[in-house]
Parts: sequence; structure tokens; C-alpha cells
Amino acid sequence: MNIALLTAAGIGSRMKISTPKQFIYVKNKPLLVYTLEAFENHPNIDTIVVVTLPDWIEVVKAYAKQYNISKLKYIVAGGKDGQESIFNGLKVIKDHYSDEDAVMIHDGNRCLVSGEIISNNLATYYEYGDAVTAIPVVEVVVENNEGQSILDRDKLWRTQTPHTYSLSTLWKAHKKAAELGLKRTAATCELMALLGKEIHFSTGSEQNLKITTSDDLLIFRAILKIRQEEEL
Repeated sequence: MNIALLTAAGIGSRMKISTPKQFIYVKNKPLLVYTLEAFENHPNIDTIVVVTLPDWIEVVKAYAKQYNISKLKYIVAGGKDGQESIFNGLKVIKDHYSDEDAVMIHDGNRCLVSGEIISNNLATYYEYGDAVTAIPVVEVVVENNEGQSILDRDKLWRTQTPHTYSLSTLWKAHKKAAELGLKRTAATCELMALLGKEIHFSTGSEQNLKITTSDDLLIFRAILKIRQEEEL
């Protein structure tokens, strides 16, 4: 069983608008629905679980009905931060699925995740037992601390989502984090690294962008326009 756990509980403060970014409409469709459709249409995804803002749960239910997202089985209220929101989702998954099932965690506002990225991530998971989508760093990166130093970009990777682990692995990691007081980690791969877990990368894409700012939204609109023109 491959379960997609989509996180959509952020308030979108960096977008500087009142509507949470995952619910912004682009071409008459909410951003979250683009992400839902990517997992709905992938043949190897069996179930979708969404973690979202409590006041938006009924809205997500309406989206599922309107856009025929049949794989969406559970909608869960998020927590105070991303780590807590993921744990809330895992609690529901643990009540209904097996410890051996794969859980693919993905940002709800990474709307351009492709079938190829999902497939590659799953393949990496089934080979190594974990998978983190990533792309190599191509820019020059400067560490600006007490003194400025140039980091070796050939050794650096930018992580994206999805991240895939077994339910058992994720559950134990979050319980251990609670014991150790590890909070507010930026991503599941960071939590796993802090707990000493090895990370295996699967192939991402520059187009698999996380829509966080107004600039990201412009890029998303541009990519959609180009894709639609190519289909004509």
C-alpha cells in the first residue's frame, strides 16, 4: 500500500494575502487540487490523506467531490508547525493501515510534481527503504557566518518532496523526536538526519517548485501556460 500524505496546513504568511496559498485559484482551480490530481492520477498511489487547516477541512472535502479525487480518504486538522501536522496525519494513518505500508509525504503547494518524480521516489524507497526527492545545487553558495566562505556546491543538494518511508519508520521517528524534544524541523529528511538516519536521494526537478512567494506563483503560472500551449 502506497499512501500519499499531503501537507496543506500552512497559513501562507510569505504570500502576504489572506487566503492560504494552497487554496489560491489559478486558471479556475485551487493550487491544492493540482497536487491532489497528480497523486490521484498516479497508478501506484492507493490512498491520499490531507492535513490542512481546521477551518478548511470542509472546503477540501468539497474539492474532492468537485474534482473527482476518489483516492482521498482522510482529511486531518494540522498542528502548530509542519512536523506536528505530519504527526497528526500519521496518527490517522496508523489507525487504518499497516506498519509496512509506504507513506509518501508531499507539500500540498508543490503542484507540479510529475508522475516521473513520484515513480522515481517510490522506486528508490523500495530499493533502499527511504527516499528523499532532491536536485543538485548549481549556484555558488556562500556561508555568511563570522567570516564568509564558499561551500563546495558539488557536495550540496536541495531537497524537495516527496519523502517516502514506511509508516513504522515515520511513527518511531516522531515518537523519538517527542522524547528528545526535537521540534519544528523544516522537513522529514531533517528530522531523520537529526536522528542519525541515512538519506537516499531520488530525482527531482526545478519545475517541482514549492509555491511560497508571489514570485513562485508567477513561475507556476508561466509553466502552466507553456504546458497548455504545447498541448494545443
